[in-house]
Amino acid sequence: MTAKVISLTIQPGIQRDGTLFDSPVYVDGIWSRFQRGRPRKMGGYNAMFLNASEISRGMIMQSQTGINYVYSGSQSYVQAWQTGTDAGTGSGPTTISLTNFTVSQYNLWQFDIAYDSYGTQSLTVFGHPGQNLANIDSTANTPVLYGTFPYGSMSQVGTFTAATDYLNGTTIIILGSNSLIGVGQTLSGTGITAGTTVTAVTTYANSAITGYISGTTLTVTAVASGALMVGQSITGGTGVSVTAGTTITALGSGIGGAGTYTVNNSQTVGSSGSPVSMTGGAVTVVTTSASMTTGSNVTVTFNNNISVSGGCCMIYPYLFVYGNNGLIQNSSAGNFSNWVGPDANINNVSATKVVKGLALRGGTTSPSGLFWTLDSVVRVSYAPQTVGTTTIYWRYDIISSQSSIMSSQSVIEYDGIYYWVGTDRFLAYNGVVQEVPNQMNMNWFFDNINYNQRQKVWATKIPRWGEIWWFYPRGTATECTDAIIYNVRDQVWYDAGQAYGSQRSAGVFTEVFRYPVWAGNVANATGKYTLWQHEKGKDQTYLTTVDAVLSTIETNSIGWVGGGPGTRQLSGNNRWIRLERVEPDFVQTGEMNLIVTGKSYADDNDVPSSPYVFDKTTLKIDMREQRREMRLRFESNTFNGDYEMGNLLLSADIGDERGTGNP
Repeated sequence: MTAKVISLTIQPGIQRDGTLFDSPVYVDGIWSRFQRGRPRKMGGYNAMFLNASEISRGMIMQSQTGINYVYSGSQSYVQAWQTGTDAGTGSGPTTISLTNFTVSQYNLWQFDIAYDSYGTQSLTVFGHPGQNLANIDSTANTPVLYGTFPYGSMSQVGTFTAATDYLNGTTIIILGSNSLIGVGQTLSGTGITAGTTVTAVTTYANSAITGYISGTTLTVTAVASGALMVGQSITGGTGVSVTAGTTITALGSGIGGAGTYTVNNSQTVGSSGSPVSMTGGAVTVVTTSASMTTGSNVTVTFNNNISVSGGCCMIYPYLFVYGNNGLIQNSSAGNFSNWVGPDANINNVSATKVVKGLALRGGTTSPSGLFWTLDSVVRVSYAPQTVGTTTIYWRYDIISSQSSIMSSQSVIEYDGIYYWVGTDRFLAYNGVVQEVPNQMNMNWFFDNINYNQRQKVWATKIPRWGEIWWFYPRGTATECTDAIIYNVRDQVWYDAGQAYGSQRSAGVFTEVFRYPVWAGNVANATGKYTLWQHEKGKDQTYLTTVDAVLSTIETNSIGWVGGGPGTRQLSGNNRWIRLERVEPDFVQTGEMNLIVTGKSYADDNDVPSSPYVFDKTTLKIDMREQRREMRLRFESNTFNGDYEMGNLLLSADIGDERGTGNP
C-alpha cells in the first residue's frame, strides 16, 4: 500500500492536564514557546552579575541618561547595579544605605518609582520590605522606605524635621505655617520622652496689629486679624521700622489679642499716643501628649508612622500604602512627607489585608488604582466632591467581594489588563473581574504548587512574545523551579518544563533596557547569586562557560486509532501507524533530534526510538517506525541551537492490524 503524505497540523499549546491520548495539542515541552501557532525555542540567557549577596525578593529597573539601573531587595539589603541600555555589562552592586529597616528572612519587597513632573530628572524610589514571605496574611507592620533614585540612601516615608522657636511643657511653637504636622504623629528630639505624640495643631496666619514698642515691651492696642504668641516674629507695616529679628519672648497681659508682650530687641516704635501698624508672623502651635523637659529651641522630628504589612505603590502624584484590615492610605499630592493634607486619606475597605496595589487607567477619574485584598478587588479613584463644607477626594469601589490571590507578587499588567493567580484559578480585570480559561495545565499548576511557599510565586511578562509568566515552587521545592505561561496574543497555555532558566526568584521586564532581567535562586560557585539577562542569544553563558540550552517539543498522538496526524476524528480502524518518512520544515540552527515514541495502549509504557539526527540541510528522514499510539519528539541541544517549526510532512501508512502487543 502506498504511504500517505500528511501535514503535521497540531494546535498550539502544551496540555499537561488529562491524558496523552486525549490531547489535541502538544503534550510535552521544555523551554519551548509558540508563535503563529507553531513551536519554537525560547531565548538563551547571559550571566550579567554574579555577586548578588542574597536571593532577590523583589526588583525594579529604570534608565536615565543612557544608564540602566537595576535594584534588588533581599532579606538584608537593597543592592543596585548599572548597565548600558542595550548590553548587560556594567558595574555593581552598590549597597543602598537603609535606616528604619529590619533584617528578616521573611522580607519580600515591593518597589515603585515616582517621576518628576518638572523635568529636573529627579526620581524617588520607594521600597517596602514586608515580612510576609512565609505568610501572605502576616500582620507585621514595617516602615515604607524612600530615597533619591539612583543610589540615594533610603529612610522611612513620612518623617520630617522642624526647627522650633519655643518648646516647653506640652507646647511647641514653630514659626510659619507648617501644613505637614498633624494629630497622632510621634515626636523625637532633645528633651522629648519616647512615645510622645501630637494631640492638637493650630496654625495662625500673619497677624495685623496696631500698637507700639517701648524698650522690650510691645503694647498691642488692637488686633485686626490673627493672634499673637511666644516665638512670633514682629515686623513693621508700611513706613514703620522694627528691628530685624524681633520676636515675642514672653506674654504679658496679652494672650493672643490686645495687651502687653515681651520682645527680644529693645527699641522704640510708635508711642501710646501714636500707635502704628505692625505684623505678627505666622506660627504653628503644637500641643503634645507629654511634657517636654527642655526650654531651649531644638529640632524636632515628626513621624507619621507610615508602617504597613502589605506594601506600597505610586498612583502619581500620590504614594499609596496598604495593609491590615483593608487599610489603604495615601500621601498628599507630590509630597511624600505630607500625610495630613486635605487630599491625603486613610480608609479601611475590607476586613482582610490589602496585599497589592497598582496604578490603573482611570479616564475622567484619574489618578486611579486597583487594590487586591485577600478576598476582594477594590478600585480607588480620584473624584473630588464637596459635601457641605467638606471636600471628599477619593472614591472606593468594590469590584469583586469574592476573589482570591495566590501571592502578592502574582499580579501583572499587560496592555491595560491585569492578570493574576487566585488560590484555585487564573483571573483578569478589564473593567470587571473574570476568569481566564485554562484547559491545558490548570491542574498541573494547582495540584503541584508548594502552597507552603506560595508567596514566592511571582509574575512577569515578555511582550516580545506576547507572554505572561508565573514562576512557582513545584512539588516540595522551596524556591521557584518552573513557570506556567499564558500567551495573550494566541490565547494558549504552556510551561517552561522545569528548565534551569525557570529557577528564578524575581525579575523585571523589558523597558528601555530591551531584555528581561531575572534573578537566579541557586547560589553560584562563589556562594553569591546571579542576575541573568534573558532572551539573549540561544545558550546559557556564565563568564567564559557556554552551555547549550535544551529545548524540546512533543506532539500529541498521531496514530490512526486517534484519528491520524492533523485530526482528532477516530478512524474506527484498530490499526497501527507506520511512519516511513518525515520531511523537516524548520528555521533551524544546529543539529536536532527526532525521537519517535509511543505505546500500544493509552496506559502502556512508552517505547522511544533511537534519535534521528538532522540539520537544516536534511531533506528527509527515512525510517520504518510503527506504534499504535505514536508521538514525535523534537530536541535541540547544541551550542547556538535554535529552531522554529514550520509545516512538516509525514509519509505514513497503515501498519500491522493487530490491536494487542507491543511494536
